[in-house]
Amino acid sequence: MAGPTGRGSSLGAALNDLLRSQVTPRHRLSSYTAKHWHAQLSQLTSTHRGHQALVDAGLEVTTKTLVNWLSDSEYNVRRGYRDLIHTAYENVAIVPADPIPDHIKGGQYEISGTVKTGQDERERGTREAAPLRIDGSRGDWNEIEELWLAGELTDEELEDRFVDDIIVADIGEGTDGWEFPGDSYSIEVR
Repeated sequence: MAGPTGRGSSLGAALNDLLRSQVTPRHRLSSYTAKHWHAQLSQLTSTHRGHQALVDAGLEVTTKTLVNWLSDSEYNVRRGYRDLIHTAYENVAIVPADPIPDHIKGGQYEISGTVKTGQDERERGTREAAPLRIDGSRGDWNEIEELWLAGELTDEELEDRFVDDIIVADIGEGTDGWEFPGDSYSIEVR
């Protein structure tokens, strides 16, 4: 039975595609696009989560003050308060990433695409050559997961970290390191 699969124009893109098919990445809620403090405050005060974000940001004003602010978008709100409203708005608009699941970190990977080590460059995952098989459980996923949770795991960074922390940990450096110079990759986890 086939497991989760990712595809992309680079190894990093295929890995990111695989991760995104399994867990929710850190992202911004599309409904939070207001720029003006008044619109942000209106949206925040319409939900319990928004109210809590205001408190967490340090905005502590009376209900009467909030009503005054909400009733007049031209109300003269101090810059410090506007900054706290903006901070709360930004904090509530970001949805944190799910952690990378154990079945991904401990999975058996099959990588198809162009693989190069030293002078040996070949297309893996074809009739002529088996896919590159990697045991993910032997790797160190800490940096990958930190970048994932922070929303900073680019395709390039993921590829570099996966090579250094997962592939090398499982099968070694290769002749002159591992390269993935192709333009089409598929990666499956079993």
